[in-house]
Amino acid sequence: MATVLQKPQAVGLGKLGSPPHAHKFEHIDVRPITPHTGAEVRGVSLGSLTPEQIEEIKIAFHQHLVLVFRDQDITQEQHKDFGRNFGSLHIHPSFSHLGKKGDPELFVIDTTQESRFSNGEAWHSDVSCDPVPPLASLLYVKDAPPNGGGDTCFANMYEAFHALSEPLQQMLYPLSAVHDGRKDLDNYNFQLKPGQSYPRAEHPIVTKHPETGHAVLYVNGSFTSHIVGMSRTESDAILNLLYQHLEQNPRWQCRVSYEPNTLTMWDNRCAQHHAVWDYYPHSRYAERVTVQCPAGPDAFAS
Repeated sequence: MATVLQKPQAVGLGKLGSPPHAHKFEHIDVRPITPHTGAEVRGVSLGSLTPEQIEEIKIAFHQHLVLVFRDQDITQEQHKDFGRNFGSLHIHPSFSHLGKKGDPELFVIDTTQESRFSNGEAWHSDVSCDPVPPLASLLYVKDAPPNGGGDTCFANMYEAFHALSEPLQQMLYPLSAVHDGRKDLDNYNFQLKPGQSYPRAEHPIVTKHPETGHAVLYVNGSFTSHIVGMSRTESDAILNLLYQHLEQNPRWQCRVSYEPNTLTMWDNRCAQHHAVWDYYPHSRYAERVTVQCPAGPDAFAS
C-alpha cells in the first residue's frame, strides 16, 4: 500500500506555532540532529545539574522531542533523579502485572548473543496500552556494541500527522483505537499465565499534546490492535496505511547511535522509536527510567 502523498507547504512545526529552534540557550549547548527531530545536548553533567540547566533542558525537550546526552557517568539513583525533574516515575507493567523481580523504577535491557529477542525491535510508543501511557523515557546505554550497532530510530508524530492529506486528517479526528498489551507480548511469544492480565486501553487516533497543543498521530504497530467501530478489514486497511506512512519516510525521523554512557530521552507522547538489533553476536546493556504522565491522552479538536 502506497504511502500517503504529502503537500510540503502543510508540513513543519513552523506552520503550527513557534519555530522549533527559536529559543536561545544560555546554560546548555543544543545541537540539532535534524531540523525537526532530535538534538544532542552538551556542556552538562546529568548528575549535577543546575536549576537553569534543568529549565533549558525542558525547553529543548519540547522543541526537539529527542535529546541525547553523551559521556554521562551517573549512578542508578542519579538516573532516576534526572527523570523525576519531569514527573513521578512510571512502573512498567512487567513489574505491576507479571511479577518481574528487581527495581520497579528501572527497566533493564540486556541483549546478548544468547538473547531470543531484543526489546523494542519494532516501531512503537512505550506502553501505549496503559490507560495513562508514560510521558517520557530515559535510556542510559552503559555497554554499547563495539561494531557501531544498536542505534535507535525515532519518528516525529507531529510531522507524520501533518503530512497526511486534509481529507484523511478529517476522517481520523473523531476515531479511537484500542491499544492492547497482549499484542506486544505476542511479538515476544510470551503467553499470560492463568490469573495474569496486561493493560489494554482505548485512545484517540489523533491526540493533543498537553504542553505544545499540537496534533499527534497516536497509533503504532506494536500495541494498536484495531479502530473502534470498524470492521477488522476496514480497521486493518487504515492502520496499515498509517503504519507504512510513519515508518517509511525519513523526513520526520532521526537515528541515534551510542557509545558507552550515552543517555537518550524522548517524549513518548509525540515520538515513536525502533531499537535496531544489528549487532549480533555482540552485546548491548541499557537501563531505562520512564516518567509517568499526569493524565491519559486527550483527543485533538479539529
